[in-house]
Amino acid sequence: RHVLGLWQPDNWPYGGLLNVVVDGLSIIGWTYLPLQDPRVDDSMQFKPAFRIRLTERKSATVECTYGRRGPHSCHLQAQKDGFSTMCNLTHHHRMPGGSQEALRVWLREEWGQTLEHLFQEDGLRFILTKLICHQYDNCRTYRRIYLSPSHPEDLIRPGLFKGTHHAHSLELVMLSFHGKHARATKITGDHHVPAGQQMIHIHLRHRMQLPQEIFSSFSKYSRLVREVHERVTQEQQQQQQQQQQQQEDSTEDGGEGHGWHSPAQPSVGESGAAAWEEQPVQFVLPAGVSSADQNYPRACRMCFYGVGVVARSGSAYPQRIPGVFMLFDEDHFGFIWQEPSCLSLYSRVQVPFHNAEAPSPQAFQEMLQNIQSPPP
Repeated sequence: RHVLGLWQPDNWPYGGLLNVVVDGLSIIGWTYLPLQDPRVDDSMQFKPAFRIRLTERKSATVECTYGRRGPHSCHLQAQKDGFSTMCNLTHHHRMPGGSQEALRVWLREEWGQTLEHLFQEDGLRFILTKLICHQYDNCRTYRRIYLSPSHPEDLIRPGLFKGTHHAHSLELVMLSFHGKHARATKITGDHHVPAGQQMIHIHLRHRMQLPQEIFSSFSKYSRLVREVHERVTQEQQQQQQQQQQQQEDSTEDGGEGHGWHSPAQPSVGESGAAAWEEQPVQFVLPAGVSSADQNYPRACRMCFYGVGVVARSGSAYPQRIPGVFMLFDEDHFGFIWQEPSCLSLYSRVQVPFHNAEAPSPQAFQEMLQNIQSPPP
């Protein structure tokens, strides 16, 4: 009943990923375990969340596979674009009391995490919201996730990437292309930038050339980014004014105005194809820019101006920060933030997901809008 494919749990703001597949005579829901920063090229880690045993009887058997006591009874209710599971024996996977060693074992088995790693991440608030609440919440709801449709003009194949934007564990983003723009949408999130929100907006019309001398100091790099940022801001303001004038002219003409059209621009696909024929440029981080993963690629194919959303150190509110989107190869991209001055590196998720293709571009767009809003 439509349960196969990719899903996102409604545990706002953290999000997540669930992959439901057929395995022999069972249907298994595999939930993604966060990888520890900064190893972006490590393989994805999954653990079973539930199992549907298929039998010759009229009804199937649903089991919750969380917890150290083995599979136990569970209820599943499926709809077309979502489903929910309700564990009947939640005490099977409650956080253990007693020794610290028992807690360490539980964290490692249940979440693939260590006690020290969790305290580094967000202190007591993280543990209270993500762990303690988890043991009492016996109902989980999921929203469908589609993989982005691929088009010949895309710079690279879109899809899921894992990266170092979060300072404590690797997050998942969906890279998608939309004409002269590209987006990185968060599949996993945090209190600052929740799952479902657009994290990086890439302006594909504004390709940037980074000369080698730009890497000698952050001030030179920063000056170049500010210049492009001011130019893009002016263009957007002019476009808004022209669109407003178009609406006014259309009203005066009784709705029959000629309208305004943007000047012809070179095709993104054509420029991208030509760029892939170019030799990659040697890349090093500009002086003053940090990277959690020192194994970042040393060659870059293309750079574009972009704007990212991040909460600065000590601030609880996200802000839009300009930067440079760097396309290293088919499976790696990065974003250099103007502030904080650091590189976020992303690596493609090398998992062959099935039953996850969007039936149409419109369905993918509707999915993006659906996951942007927090659950009721």
